[in-house]
Amino acid sequence: MAGPNRIVQDLRRARVLVAHPRDEDGDVLVSHLKRLGCEVRATWPLPPTLPPDVDTLFLHIEDTQVEQALQISETQQPAIIAILTYESPTALQAIIDLNAHGVISKPLRPLGILTQFALARYRHSYEKRLVGKVQKLEETLKGRRLVDKAVSALRAMNGLEEEAAYRLLRDQATAKRVPMAQVAEAIIAAHDTMRSFGLPLPGKPSAG
Repeated sequence: MAGPNRIVQDLRRARVLVAHPRDEDGDVLVSHLKRLGCEVRATWPLPPTLPPDVDTLFLHIEDTQVEQALQISETQQPAIIAILTYESPTALQAIIDLNAHGVISKPLRPLGILTQFALARYRHSYEKRLVGKVQKLEETLKGRRLVDKAVSALRAMNGLEEEAAYRLLRDQATAKRVPMAQVAEAIIAAHDTMRSFGLPLPGKPSAG
């Protein structure tokens, strides 16, 4: 669990873009964020893309910008804190579509900004960790499927028992210092190539 000092340090490391009309509310938000010590830039309207170093976006929800914000969310994936003027169905749908990590309502006051800022960055970081874990699991499962398929190919080509085929695959990976999945892919490719050309498998007699 992150301690109070660590949370504050994380906020101060943030690189923030405030996409909000340049009015009193926008000034309140920018001033408060600067007092926290983080790097803050302000713009309006929302640009087509964010500066590459921006990791947190405070976004004033406007109907005309939702599609553009969705594209930014999908490609650049910043932490997003939505700023609402009215809790209209359209605005609520935009928050859901954007998967906003935090929400603040107008008129803006310093109280509550820090909470939503910290919450949004925590949620964003947590989601990234979950995505990373899912990707690793998918890679592991893919590797397991490749190994199983390669073991079957080795059994077909060399007439090996399953355990012996697996051991051969593992020993080759160890000797070459590469992942088993990489060796498995090469074995599968060789097996498929031989079959596609109608060549006899090494472990089996040719027809006729």
